[in-house]
Amino acid sequence: MKEMHGLIFAYDTVSRMRELTEHRTVSSIPFGGRYRVIDFMLSNMVNADIIDIGVIMRESYQSLLDHLGSGKDWDLARKRGGLRLLPPFGYAGVREGSYRGKMEALKHISNYIENSIKQEHVVLADGSLIANLPLEEIYEHHLKNNHDITCVCSPAPVGVVEDETYLIEKNGRVKEVIIGRKELRSVEYLGVSIISREMLASTVSHCAALNLHDFERDVLQAMVDKLHIGTYMFGGYSAKLKSIAGFFGESMKLLKPAVFSDLFLKSRPIKTKVRDEASTYYGAGTDIKNCIVADGCQIEGAAENCIIFRGVRIEKGAKVRNSVIMQDTKIGKNAEINYVISDKDVVITEGRTLTGHLNYPVAISKGSVV
Repeated sequence: MKEMHGLIFAYDTVSRMRELTEHRTVSSIPFGGRYRVIDFMLSNMVNADIIDIGVIMRESYQSLLDHLGSGKDWDLARKRGGLRLLPPFGYAGVREGSYRGKMEALKHISNYIENSIKQEHVVLADGSLIANLPLEEIYEHHLKNNHDITCVCSPAPVGVVEDETYLIEKNGRVKEVIIGRKELRSVEYLGVSIISREMLASTVSHCAALNLHDFERDVLQAMVDKLHIGTYMFGGYSAKLKSIAGFFGESMKLLKPAVFSDLFLKSRPIKTKVRDEASTYYGAGTDIKNCIVADGCQIEGAAENCIIFRGVRIEKGAKVRNSVIMQDTKIGKNAEINYVISDKDVVITEGRTLTGHLNYPVAISKGSVV
């Protein structure tokens, strides 16, 4: 889709992900057995034939750089256009700390917006949203209704109410924007919107002049009477990762066939960084029930209701239940874990017992030995 340019916000403003974001952003958290969270928004854009995509980063982005690379795994390694990584050190006057909001982030890439975006429209999207969006259809909806801004919304609750923005629409136009409070007839904004390049540039200039920094509050809410803001209702599976318990709950939802098939559509595949591995080895007497297991694993114990990433080793006698086990974790002989999130390269030693709860899973930091 040559008429659209993609901009992904891949930085965190407030994160309650604790151990999972010690060395990375939410966009870079592993999810679903072999993916990173940002893979979903990148794939949404690539599936809509958007070939020019900028990724706005701020802090703790080394993991994101390693994952994205040149963009070749998403067919974005191109001589013209393709994937552009936009870190803060490329722009003068960037203050310490995180961006206060999307408009401040866009202000610091204003030269990129004015000189590098050639397409007529821009998709602004949160890199932390997990959803399989029909962006081509959303763009057609935007053009058909002649909106200044089209906001992708969900009729069902997705995030934490006090963190979210809600829209009330009447006769095809948003009449009220409510932040941090859900009211009757309101729908939740998913953090994805379409806007023209010219309007984006002028809005960024306006907000910079008045020291305004928040897209939801200072653009959608403040300009709701001046702009024709419309919505596109998305009824498929969507998730926003806000907490450890939320990450665990959304991961467990993937074990439901209906949710899995709604997110991983054959017509709009989710792409990720390729890591060539041998097939998973299952030892004699291995007992696996209702699990998603990636390739490259060596499993000789038992696992039930688990998401098991690439390169995981579960030794004989180990019992793993209701857990998310990330890449290259080793679980020793006769260890028992239940309601655990193990980050990458963790070693759980022989005979160890770890038990959390559905609402408070045990989270183990990357590279820990327990």
